[in-house]
Amino acid sequence: MTTGPSVSGPDKGAQLYEGKAKKVYATSDPALVIVSYKDDATAFNGQKTGQILGKGEINNRVSNHLMRLLESHGVPTHLVRELDGRDTLVKRVEIVPLEVIIRNVAAGSFSQRLGVPEGTPLACTVLEYSYKDDALGDPLVNDLHILALRWATREELDEIASLTFRINDILRAYLDAAGILLIDFKLEFGRLPDGTIVLADEISPDTCRFWDKATGKKLDKDRFRRDLGGVEDAYVEIRRRLLGADA
Repeated sequence: MTTGPSVSGPDKGAQLYEGKAKKVYATSDPALVIVSYKDDATAFNGQKTGQILGKGEINNRVSNHLMRLLESHGVPTHLVRELDGRDTLVKRVEIVPLEVIIRNVAAGSFSQRLGVPEGTPLACTVLEYSYKDDALGDPLVNDLHILALRWATREELDEIASLTFRINDILRAYLDAAGILLIDFKLEFGRLPDGTIVLADEISPDTCRFWDKATGKKLDKDRFRRDLGGVEDAYVEIRRRLLGADA
């Protein structure tokens, strides 16, 4: 795998956090942290675990590429710069404890909950929220839950929804040109110290359902979740389509 050039930046300090797919490190600047992507893979809130060779580098580079695309369209993100294949310098944010989910086509838990055949186009884009808590199974919540429990204000929630629909429009058009259908995806947002809401976390085959436009082949983590095989190849294919054959 060809990796991007190393870019000088702040040295890694103490590890602040380790999640299922990433580690976060302090830097000498309290406003900045380093996110380091892992090859570890999990599904079903950690009930299934494994590794996808090269996933960390692919997700790092694909996510940064898509965040730069969104920035070019005026969407604020936490991205500062990519440091090397696995590490990226980002703005330190307070994460809003929500997974913000967009659904363009029925798939996954949406199909299971509502009995809708997977692959059914939806008459309109669906926006869902879940509370970020693995122990509770990331339960679905609505606007009133969020406001009642003070996870976000009305103004923040309106901003998050507006940004999410814009992101969906931008990504769908961009991915369609690469022969990829954006079936659904989840986003996370954070607050900067001045309260500004920005896109955080990642946009990658871990967090999106990518289907080949011509064949419907799954090019995302569902290949790991469902034991479909060809997991590494699917991630490499997404990298190739978005970053080029030499990436």
